[in-house]
Amino acid sequence: MITALIRFSLIQRLMALLFAVGLTAGGLWAFKALPIDAFPDISPPQVQVIVKAPGLAPTEVESRITFPIEMEMQGIPNQKILRSTTKYALSNIVIDFEDGTDIYWARQQVSERLTQAREALPAGAEVVLAPISTPLSDIFMYRVQGEGYSHSELRTLQDWVIRLRLRAVNGVADVNSLGGFVRAFEVQPDPRRLAAQGLSIDDLKHAIERNNRNAGGDRINRENSMLLVRTLGQLRDADDIRRITVVTRSGTPVRVNDVASVREGSLVRYGGVTADGQGDVVTGLVLLRVGANSRTVVEAVKQELARLAPTLPKGVTIEPFYDRADLINAAVLTVEKALGEAVLLVVLVLIVLLGNLRAALTVALILPLSVLFTFIMMNAFGVTANLMSLGGLAIAIGILVDAAVVVVENIHTQLARAPKGVSRLHLVFRAVTEVATPVLSGILIIAIVFLPLFSLTGLEGRLFAPLALTIVFALLGSLLLSLTVIPVLASFLMREGGSHKEDRVLAAIKRVYLPAMRWALAHRKTAVGGALIALVFATALFPFIGKEFMPVMDEGQTVVNLEKASDISLEASLALDAPVQKAVLEIPEVTGMICRSGADELRLDPMGFYQTDCFLRTKPREEWGYGLETLHEKLRAKLEPFAKDEVEHGFSQPIDMRVSEMLSGVRADVAIKLFGDDFAVLEEKAGQIEEIVQRTPGASDVFRARLSGQGYLTVDIKSEQLARYGLNNEDVNDVVETAVGGRVVTEVIEGNRRFGVLLRYPEPARTSPADIERLLIKTVGGAMVPLGMVAKITEVDGPVLIQRELARRYVATRTNVEGRDVVSFVEDLKAAIEREVQLPQGYYIDYGGQFENQQRAAARLGVVVPVAIALIFFMLFSTFRSVRQAGLIILNIPFALIGGVVSLFASGLYLSVPASVGFITLFGVAVLNGVVMVAYFNQLREAGHTVLQAVQEGAERRLRPVLMTALIASLGLVPMLLATGPGSELQRPLAVVVIGGLFTSTLLTLVLLPTLYAWLEGRAERRLKRAKGESP
Repeated sequence: MITALIRFSLIQRLMALLFAVGLTAGGLWAFKALPIDAFPDISPPQVQVIVKAPGLAPTEVESRITFPIEMEMQGIPNQKILRSTTKYALSNIVIDFEDGTDIYWARQQVSERLTQAREALPAGAEVVLAPISTPLSDIFMYRVQGEGYSHSELRTLQDWVIRLRLRAVNGVADVNSLGGFVRAFEVQPDPRRLAAQGLSIDDLKHAIERNNRNAGGDRINRENSMLLVRTLGQLRDADDIRRITVVTRSGTPVRVNDVASVREGSLVRYGGVTADGQGDVVTGLVLLRVGANSRTVVEAVKQELARLAPTLPKGVTIEPFYDRADLINAAVLTVEKALGEAVLLVVLVLIVLLGNLRAALTVALILPLSVLFTFIMMNAFGVTANLMSLGGLAIAIGILVDAAVVVVENIHTQLARAPKGVSRLHLVFRAVTEVATPVLSGILIIAIVFLPLFSLTGLEGRLFAPLALTIVFALLGSLLLSLTVIPVLASFLMREGGSHKEDRVLAAIKRVYLPAMRWALAHRKTAVGGALIALVFATALFPFIGKEFMPVMDEGQTVVNLEKASDISLEASLALDAPVQKAVLEIPEVTGMICRSGADELRLDPMGFYQTDCFLRTKPREEWGYGLETLHEKLRAKLEPFAKDEVEHGFSQPIDMRVSEMLSGVRADVAIKLFGDDFAVLEEKAGQIEEIVQRTPGASDVFRARLSGQGYLTVDIKSEQLARYGLNNEDVNDVVETAVGGRVVTEVIEGNRRFGVLLRYPEPARTSPADIERLLIKTVGGAMVPLGMVAKITEVDGPVLIQRELARRYVATRTNVEGRDVVSFVEDLKAAIEREVQLPQGYYIDYGGQFENQQRAAARLGVVVPVAIALIFFMLFSTFRSVRQAGLIILNIPFALIGGVVSLFASGLYLSVPASVGFITLFGVAVLNGVVMVAYFNQLREAGHTVLQAVQEGAERRLRPVLMTALIASLGLVPMLLATGPGSELQRPLAVVVIGGLFTSTLLTLVLLPTLYAWLEGRAERRLKRAKGESP
């Protein structure tokens, strides 16, 4: 079939050229149509359930909300992990599903279970599903500002104008509002005036609720027309609320205004945002919908903001402070630059080593055509152009020309030695069919080498599958073009006859190589022994190479994570941010700092008042004069003085922070999770673990989630006293919830805007336990009973938050790792914890974060890579029909590792998933070179050469293609090795491994492989002759 394809292409050359033209046009269209992003979508299908429970303490939320919902969620098909965070007034339950699960089906399953769970939830609990977004959906953040406008006015503008416009942008899941004050009408009863009128706060609540409704009376007919009947009783402003009648006594109405003050104020805040040491600001966060393209959506958001700007009130502006498009453009530019430089280097090598400009140009044409073919396939399979997919193309650049090099080099040789009377087309056909089988086998083997990447699961699978796909696409395109279009182009561009004189570069290389190879053939034991010593050395070096999951990518933006005293109030937390911001702004390179504390409007990020994320704005990196680590050192120096205020700090980046949180539920490289039930035991043992983590070398930014430390004012209801007054528990609950916590009892509608009416005692009437004891409860008979008469009020210590995973409580100690690899750090830490921490029955420790992912990826590769090698062996056996020759080529693989291991150790990089991909790439190139060499040895033997003659002539004839394959593959990765832009951190380990490995692999292919072939095949030939009775 391959021969027929080659023959057809050479007979129908015009059709082959038209195919190339069509491929070019289709590839250019596909490139323009490709969506561009920084990363593949690495988030699992995830559904987030958010329950707002105003006023409820964490323990109450856990028992009455989190636990019932978790129980209902158990058993949903394809569920991977169930994780929850319970805090004051909030429950956040996250359900991750297996890869490939349809997100809309998953949301439907969760919604159906929630319908059943709602019956068990307390009244007032508001249950919603988070928008159809992912943990990495934060793509655009902005600040709303304007001179002369209050924070309430700016927040209203954000909620009812800006947010609504941006939510309509295609691809936006939602827009989160943060900071400022949500406008509301506050009704603050005076306890003494209420008591004087014999009214309770419950009477006030019912009065407001019953006096805010328009109604319709359908219609009345009048002759040939009709009139629509409607009542107008809806509240329009604060005066309408004041005029509401609560009760009428002896014909005299008691109005709201007689017992309470009414004013425009704000709802109870659960979070806030401050900036640049100047206090509160209003911000917005645009969330990307699942499946939408970040870059396209960000550009659409910017366009919508530009259209919106002229319509905003005078002086109001919108200032972006985080734009994912900046990272996308920088990351893609890094890869595109490396790709362009790789192509130039490859073409240069082709011209130098082929020594024939026409031949070099023929081979070089494979690059754009294969790349365009890849773009068509990416578009067809829905692969975005991102750091990983384009990185795969950059890796493939060095391999793409391999097939064309072998084909064109053989055509060049056949044409240079062309006998008279033989047509050029026949010579080209003979040259291509001569190498077609080894070329096909080699390309398919390289494709098989990348199969293990498709077996990866979790984050690493989603990250590296696009890379493997683009490499396979490019290889298939290269194979197809090398056997069809390239021979046709060669038939036009290359000429038969002429001088076959070698170029000076290759001649110089041969003067060194041929004596070395002959020496190895004569001293094969010494040569093989030397190679084995090098292999033993590399093997001994391997344990000293650190291991990690993924290198940390520099996103170009720093996030400072602050943890304050666990019982701090929101107001105190926001006030503390100001001096922190002023101190950090003293660093010349920092131009701005925006900090958010507490929960956001949608409750997607369930932070407590004590938790703060600060986004830094800095000068361009080229103006710094130092690196990111130095900036972290300067930040630490500015933040250390705040330790006296119980402020702990750590550093992260926007995407890195979300990825860590997505993987383990915490924002750090490593999470040590202690599972159990008793808070006291968890607190004690977690404290011991924290101490061990802090003294483990490499630990940085250590923080343990505090289970205790939050003060609780408990109202313990006395049932006997309640019965004496004819009251029940709900009477007490209603008073406490409304008077102390505040309750939105109705809404005031202004056009399309809605503002809550908040009923709550004024702050002076609810600041101390004594104030709470004086709250009045109205009995059935109308008497007023102080709360202290029917309940015992005490102050106790309780949990700040409760974290659960798979329906079990846990406390997490988190840490970043600096100056060493994650795996050795965790191994040392595990050993120390096992020695020093004695866990009670039923308690256990789980290690999450990068360590968990590294272990999973290593275990999967440990199984799949040997399977891939076995498949390669099977293909080699199918090609050569010889176990001996297949095994000989497979031997190239461990020897190829020598350079990769040494270069990884020398560079100080760790063995990570990208480095593992480098080793996989190395396997493919090493095997391909072996196939080319052994296939030619066999051809020469079939032509009548002895084993030794075939090895000597074949090694000399295949020197150029083997060198070109290795040099092109290596130089194609040099730009990735030297790149410094965003994303280069992920590509550098791969480039180091391949470049270093190809050096030793090529050396051993050119010297050791011929030696072993001559040795093994010579012995086999001699045995065969003896069996036939011939003289060996």
